[in-house]
Amino acid sequence: MDKEIVVYIHNGVLQFLLLGLSEEPELQPFLFGLFLSMYLVTIHGNLLIILAVNSDSHLHTPMYFFLANLSFVDICVTSTTVPKMLVNIQTQRKVITYESCITQVYFFILFVVLDNFLLTVMAYDRFVAICHPLCYTVIMNPKFCGLLVLVSWIVSVLNSLLQTLMVLQLSFCTEVEIPHFFCELNQMIQLAYSDTFLNDMVTCFTTVLLGGAPLAGVLYSYSKIVSSICGISSAQGKYKAFSTCASHLSVVSLFYCTSLGVYFSSAASQSSHSSATASVMYTVVTPMLNPFIYSLRNRDIKEALNVFFRGKP
Repeated sequence: MDKEIVVYIHNGVLQFLLLGLSEEPELQPFLFGLFLSMYLVTIHGNLLIILAVNSDSHLHTPMYFFLANLSFVDICVTSTTVPKMLVNIQTQRKVITYESCITQVYFFILFVVLDNFLLTVMAYDRFVAICHPLCYTVIMNPKFCGLLVLVSWIVSVLNSLLQTLMVLQLSFCTEVEIPHFFCELNQMIQLAYSDTFLNDMVTCFTTVLLGGAPLAGVLYSYSKIVSSICGISSAQGKYKAFSTCASHLSVVSLFYCTSLGVYFSSAASQSSHSSATASVMYTVVTPMLNPFIYSLRNRDIKEALNVFFRGKP
């Protein structure tokens, strides 16, 4: 009878085990090189965007102000998960302490939600620029832009704090295996042995509210943008109007498609490994591609980087 007893520690788990993307030893060097390369590209690409915006006075506009904030958040999203995974692969250890896991949950939720809000704010900026161009400088004044970013931060911090405090109320085994490459909220809730009904309800409510509302805002903004573009008589005018929001639309599509892909793939397969693999798209791939999307299609960014590195237009 004694052999069947399992010892649990409430809010004092000694360690979690991150199983990662694969347990095959021969794949570890490849995964390490791949994710190290992607991480370095993400950091350098987004830093270049931030440097370009800060160094060129011509880019001190609402659109590029939001873009610099988005690049900073993309760096934070990737830095929350990838470095620990690289350390685990390199040291061949899968351990993450309870405190580190909770910290990772907090910051990951914070930056993903903030990323979502910033994309919505950028959609609103494009809506005002195209649908109300004469009032653009009045509406999107520096004070209002700063307020939008501040509110996004406040809501994201409060949501992340709530979700983390809810996780702290759960009880786990002394050694828990997480079939993921980082401490993902839903995985932790599923692995808890205590009642998770309240956690599930809070997670569902905040996902609908903080995920659905921004998505609805993006869809509404672009429906108005498309309507306004269709009303432009000249083909050149239509192209110019569309080009101002093409990069943002690409980033928004990439973010929501990968996020929804993670949700539907995990729901359909019920496989934790499939969910972990799909999560790579919006936690690593999307932040890496964003700088390329904005810089390759944006002449202003190219010119700003050229001036920054060469000292001439």
